[in-house]
Amino acid sequence: MMKRAIIVVIFLLCSGVLLGEYTTLRDFQTGKAIPYGGKQQGGAIKISTVYMPKSREFRGIWVATVENIDFSRHNTVADFERDYLEIVNRLKELNFNVIIFQIRPMNDAFYPSKLNPWSRYLTGTEGRGLEGFDPLKFMIEEAHKRGLEFHAWLNPYRVINSTPLRKGEYLKTLSPQNFARKRPDLVLEVPLASGQYQLILNPGEPEVVNFLLHTVKEILQNYAVDAIHFDDYFYPYTDIGSADAATYRKHNPNRLSLENWRRNNVDTLIFQLNMLLNTHNKLYNREVQLGISPFGIWANKKSNPNGSLTLGSESYSRQYADTRKWVKQQWIDYIVPQLYWPFSHSAAPYAALTDWWCSQVRGTRVNLYIGMAAYQLGSSGAWKNADELAAQMRYNCVRPEVKGVSFFSYKSIANPSNTVMQRGGQQMLRNYWKKAAPTPSTLRKR
Repeated sequence: MMKRAIIVVIFLLCSGVLLGEYTTLRDFQTGKAIPYGGKQQGGAIKISTVYMPKSREFRGIWVATVENIDFSRHNTVADFERDYLEIVNRLKELNFNVIIFQIRPMNDAFYPSKLNPWSRYLTGTEGRGLEGFDPLKFMIEEAHKRGLEFHAWLNPYRVINSTPLRKGEYLKTLSPQNFARKRPDLVLEVPLASGQYQLILNPGEPEVVNFLLHTVKEILQNYAVDAIHFDDYFYPYTDIGSADAATYRKHNPNRLSLENWRRNNVDTLIFQLNMLLNTHNKLYNREVQLGISPFGIWANKKSNPNGSLTLGSESYSRQYADTRKWVKQQWIDYIVPQLYWPFSHSAAPYAALTDWWCSQVRGTRVNLYIGMAAYQLGSSGAWKNADELAAQMRYNCVRPEVKGVSFFSYKSIANPSNTVMQRGGQQMLRNYWKKAAPTPSTLRKR
């Protein structure tokens, strides 16, 4: 054991990490040192000069099916299989070990379900699948063949992001099997500034919670998924105003404030999901994880003493997602905050946010993976610097609480749309992830 420890120390010394080989992070255009806390300033940021992969790390990527961002619609089984195999083969080539595939983007399904209709993003028509074919079964099997974990990504509440139609008219366009169409009384209509409308399942209705739990249970009973994964769409980013006023009056026996009541509604879903997975895992000797990928800012320190050195929108008061509570209560297995900002961002500086999330998981069983914005490379500002993402990776690697990363999204890595994305994403990974890493099952702490 002592000999092994000495070897590790020598390796770290040679790499420069223990010797303190760090460099001041500077703006790629001005050359000025980048302050730690954005508008709230602080000392200059120091980052490691080398990337040190961890022996056990989460190497994930989101494959978004909503609006067919990363995955096209298909008319034949052969076309579906060809395109999916191209994805998992590419991920294997780049030494990823987790695919986070969106199987329920819009109150629908990429699998044969008794509860949700076939997704419009599968074939182009809601309610129509590929004859006699189970896409999810195929995807899981092929991922596992290549040593990839398959994390089933579900959006819980979303019915439609934006439509010019009022609720009654829009719901008529959905499949008769769609829960929202069958139960319009459980759907909230949220006016948007554009003059259009957003529709979501009402988080305050117990029947909605039960429906979502049964949806997850159906997946767990029929598929060998490695995790159930929720994204950041809880209550909408848009202020819903009085859309749930009647529900608030009906289902608020403890007389909570409106804000606390909404948070409690989301808390209830996450807590019951935790209980569902615990029961399933014990009953079937499984280790299915529960992961959440929230908006990157829980709360700003100026509005909450437990918040981060940020000045941006807050998921605690905007989406009513108390993600910090879920970590502290250990209702989830992992969290992937979407830190889609550069180091130099004035309101949401990457370094301060990363360290804040590290401090939140410290002392818990919850694993921290950082959500990385590969899609931003080449866009504007600091993202025109091809080394921005690489610098974030080097910042992460020397922090023991950061157990890995996930990139949004597949298309940005596999089919870069610009030279900055090519260099800063795909080529970076070829340099940093030169060897395969074991699947993150070794990181489970349930």
